[in-house]
Amino acid sequence: MSTLQPDTLIKNPQGCHVVSSVEVPADAAQVWAVVGNFAGFDTFIPALSHIEMTGEGVSSLRKKFFKDGNLVVEQLNSRDDQALNMTWTTIYNTLGVANLWAAMSVEPLDAGQSRATWTIIAEPAQGGAEALPGFKDFVQGFADDAMNNVLKLFV
Repeated sequence: MSTLQPDTLIKNPQGCHVVSSVEVPADAAQVWAVVGNFAGFDTFIPALSHIEMTGEGVSSLRKKFFKDGNLVVEQLNSRDDQALNMTWTTIYNTLGVANLWAAMSVEPLDAGQSRATWTIIAEPAQGGAEALPGFKDFVQGFADDAMNNVLKLFV
């Protein structure tokens, strides 16, 4: 009798919680066309050299290749083009992240205005609780830079 049981390495992170949000002078559909393009994050993350996709829609895989040689592989968990939100999970990376879950959403504000929000929950691969403050600063800075680049695309 086999002792093997279903298991997975993908776990929801319990580490730091980061939110980066920008108000954009464009309607929500225009902003979603940028931040909701799972295959197009290199549009607003200049550290990426390119992105390769495997599959389409929910459960597709995104390989993000960084100019410095790092690699991140993520799976799209959910996507709602009416509600303008999606979520994904990192399943492999060379950036020192143990587990990462993220969400991107866009909400309409006043006429011609919207808010794009990137939420990230992540854990460092090493260092435990002692590594969390520096790790959170790294993740927050990365997300803030990316979202500020989104804003620059519309101003």
